[in-house]
Order: sequence, then C-alpha cells, then structure tokens
Amino acid sequence: MISTKILYSAVFKTEQIDDLHKIQPLPLPAGSYPYRLTLDEQPADSLTKKLVFHMVGDTGGVKSADTQQRLADQLTNQCKNALTTSDEPAFLYHLGDLVYHYGEAQQYDAQFLKPFEVYPAPIYAIAGNHDTDVNPDADENYDSLEAFYTAFCNTVPRTIHFGENRIRKSQTQPHVYWTMQTPLATIIGLHTNVPKYGHITQEQKNWFIKELQHTATEHPEKAIIICMHHAPYSADFNHGSSMPMIRFVEECFTAAAVKPDLIFSGHVHNYQRFIKTYEDGKSVPFIVAGAGGFEELHQLADPFDNTYRTDNELLENVQLINYCDDRHGFLKIAIEKTPFRFTIKGEYYTMPFENYGSAALFDEFVIDLTGR
Repeated sequence: MISTKILYSAVFKTEQIDDLHKIQPLPLPAGSYPYRLTLDEQPADSLTKKLVFHMVGDTGGVKSADTQQRLADQLTNQCKNALTTSDEPAFLYHLGDLVYHYGEAQQYDAQFLKPFEVYPAPIYAIAGNHDTDVNPDADENYDSLEAFYTAFCNTVPRTIHFGENRIRKSQTQPHVYWTMQTPLATIIGLHTNVPKYGHITQEQKNWFIKELQHTATEHPEKAIIICMHHAPYSADFNHGSSMPMIRFVEECFTAAAVKPDLIFSGHVHNYQRFIKTYEDGKSVPFIVAGAGGFEELHQLADPFDNTYRTDNELLENVQLINYCDDRHGFLKIAIEKTPFRFTIKGEYYTMPFENYGSAALFDEFVIDLTGR
C-alpha cells in the first residue's frame, strides 16, 4: 500500500456560522487618540539595536492551569537564561484569550495572574473573543472588557483588585485597539470582537488605515507588525480561515497603500506559518500562535473533505509553510538592526510532553528588511 501525505492548505468551512449578534460594544478609550504607547528608545549612539520579545495567544484554561503554568515557566526560563542583556525578552505580547470562556474578573487570577506571576517582563495584550464576551449567567452584571481594561488599560499602573495579592500591576495601554511604538518596530494591535470569524467596526478600520500610513511615512526605518486575535488564514478543522478578516486586512492595505512585514494572530489553538505573495512581489508571513495553554488543540483539516473549501480567490497565493497541531508552544521574536543588516527572526518553541525538560525549537524564519 502506498501512503500519501496530505498537503495541507488554508481552508474555509463550507457552512459558515452567522453569529454577529454576539458583537459587543467597545468601552471608551483609556488614553487619547491615536492610541499609541511608546517604549523606551535605545541610546542614540548604539550601532547595533536589538529588540527581543515573546508572543503567544490563547493561554487561558478552565479545566486546569497546569499547561499555562508550565508554558509561563518556560517563558520565564528563557528570560533568565538569556546570554546577554540584549538577548533577554523585553516583554510578552499576548494575542488574546487570556481567560475562558467569558471575560469575567473572577477568572483572571487562576488563568492569568497566578501562572504568569513570576514572568519577569511586562505583559501587553490584545483581547480575544472570550476576553470580550459576557457571561449571561453571571451572578453579577458586568460590561464587556471590564476586567481586561482593569488589567491592561489603566491610566497608571495599579494593583489589580481581583488578583489575590499578586505583584503584577496593571498596564497602561490606551485602548482595546492600540499601537506600540518601539525603537525597531511599530506593532499595531487590533480588536476583533466576539463572533467566530471576527468583526471590526468602521471606526477602527479608519484608525487602522491611518496608523499604517503614519507608520510608513513617519517611521519608514521600522518594521510594521500587525497583531489580531482572529486568524485571517487557517488550515484547522475548528475555525478555518476568516473571510471577514481577510477582506478587512486586504481592503486596509489597499486603502493605505501599505503592507505590513508580518501579521500575528491567535484564536486557532495550534501553530501555523503561512506566506502570502502579492502581485507587487512582496511576501507577507501570516502566523498563527494560539497554542498557549487551552486544553483543546486544533488539528488541521483534510482539504479534500467536502466539509471544507479551498477553491476561493481569497485563498490564492497563500502557502502553508509549517505547522504544529499536537503540542502547545510559543514564539520568540528578535528584531535586530546593524549598519549593514535589518532582520526579524522568529523562533517557535514547543512544550515537552512531560512536566520536565526545556521547550524545543520547532520552527524558525528570518525576514530580511535590509535596505528599507
């Protein structure tokens, strides 16, 4: 018998769920428009600049906090074991779904604050669909994103009142969608709301287009990175690709006449690295990193199963380069600029199957921005 290996690719589910009734209104911003947060710049006389940070999504878990605790320990070990100060991750950027299944304050201590208590660097985040959703059976009424704003969108760092004497203070992100300005990269974080395939308001769309244009004109020497919870492209059996998110990003790229260098997302509980090649020759990686701790992982779908579709123009010129759908894991990103080279290096680490050992390097990629 001759065995053939399935050539996986991005898919759409044949039957698309219409759950737009789940859309939640956004709270007022904590900061002023255009919602930018600037990280400290490096010394002007530094010839070699380097920014290292972690990235992961979907770390929450309602059955047990064991997996996210082990993942947080691995992230902490990478911080503590960095060979030099410049190699030490400066922060963790969370891609959403810190808690399940609803964004209740009472879920944050066990699912987020306790597991990540010893992580030594700041943690920034965009909210996922579960962080945004409201439990209709909650004992006390609360607003969508109320707990997320308390933890991440405070005006000054404060004690998080629903944490059990945890040392981590709240963040000062200006809004649920916001821009992080770093010495080497501009990271634009979007809010994609609750529905299964995401939803973005016209107001946020207008803001996003202007942020792309501002980044390209005011900071052309910096990398442009986009973060969004719902994955535009996916080959998994549970969600598949998101038509609304694909249309959204492509309409914005066209309107702004700007394409980013890299797009990260979560929502799907696995790791996938796609490359989309545009007509102008630019190749943009779309990376899914949503295997951060939730118990259920999402395996890839058989593209020949009639439950899924691959024959759609929205999926053209999109290639799945690598994936991992049977282990939890996280990303480490290093952006480095010297007088001769400018690169983004990504490393994806998978967790050991047992409760001991170090995370193993599973995939790595380099994006060369030299000459920008």
